[in-house]
Amino acid sequence: MLDLMTKTFANVVTLLNIIFGSLSLIYTLNNDYRTAAILILVAVVMDGLDGRVARRLDAESEMGKELDSLCDLVSFGVAPAILLYSQVLYQHFTVLSLLVTLLFIVCGALRLARFNILNITEYFVGIPITLAGLLLAFISLIAAWLPPILIMILVFVLSLLMVSNIKVPKAK
Repeated sequence: MLDLMTKTFANVVTLLNIIFGSLSLIYTLNNDYRTAAILILVAVVMDGLDGRVARRLDAESEMGKELDSLCDLVSFGVAPAILLYSQVLYQHFTVLSLLVTLLFIVCGALRLARFNILNITEYFVGIPITLAGLLLAFISLIAAWLPPILIMILVFVLSLLMVSNIKVPKAK
């Protein structure tokens, strides 16, 4: 019973990630881009906590790992891509901006799938989707001071970095 409770608690923390990511999407739909970006940053905090909570409670599980990836795709793939598309990109470059937005989401999904099957504990292969989503949230917060073409280039580059073979050390 205690084991079930600890795993449930760890999964609830993980689910807070997708809740904040989904709220970000809702705020994006309502053109409240600042709040949407902040909600992605809050999801980053939840993503950082869920693994720590699971390890601390000895509640790590395959379900938790898969759930984390699904939540990450929404919070750090879909939410930030749609945020920047709605906030800046759709007004410029039309089809190209749509393709770059979709590329970011697809590369995020591929990155998470690769992460789940590699089981490498020392480093990440490609930049983590959490980092890419975090950077897009920060870009959103300063978007008024950036040229739209630069934003689109940054989304494109971050997409490629997620599926690249660069090794990024894991924080201990």
